Amino acid sequence: MIKSGDKIPSVPIKLVAADGTTDTTADVALGDGLVVFFGVPGAFTPTCDTSHLPGFVANGRKFADLGVKHVICGTVNDHHVVRAWGERSDAFGTVDFIADSHAALADAMGLSKQMGDLGKRFCRFAMIIENGIVKEIYVQDVAGVTVSGAPAILMALQSSRVSA
Repeated sequence: MIKSGDKIPSVPIKLVAADGTTDTTADVALGDGLVVFFGVPGAFTPTCDTSHLPGFVANGRKFADLGVKHVICGTVNDHHVVRAWGERSDAFGTVDFIADSHAALADAMGLSKQMGDLGKRFCRFAMIIENGIVKEIYVQDVAGVTVSGAPAILMALQSSRVSA
């Protein structure tokens, strides 16, 4: 599993943002400044849709105030589904998305998980990345959204800012 100090792998992905969808690589999408990257099992799935993504959308200003340049959500869905989810959740402008339709990035990071009928998906996690290097990673080991949610990541950023 990817850990603190590791570089983000160069894996082809689709970056889905307000201004369109771009073919790029994960190291490029996640390598510019201070980035919060969180992964969810799937767009429109219950916990992802009602608990995980909304916290990051609602706290966009707080992340920016702490120096976060990009908040990006990764999911193992095709870019059409991801765009529809971003639009329906009013996330664009606050959160961009990585569509990892074949779980290549999830596998490369060691963050993939078989989830029954859903197939291979990202496990639930969040990480703080600076210039393409993982600074902190928080993998959700229990159901729900605790260590990988927006409040926990805001606290981690505030605590690292104070100690810097």
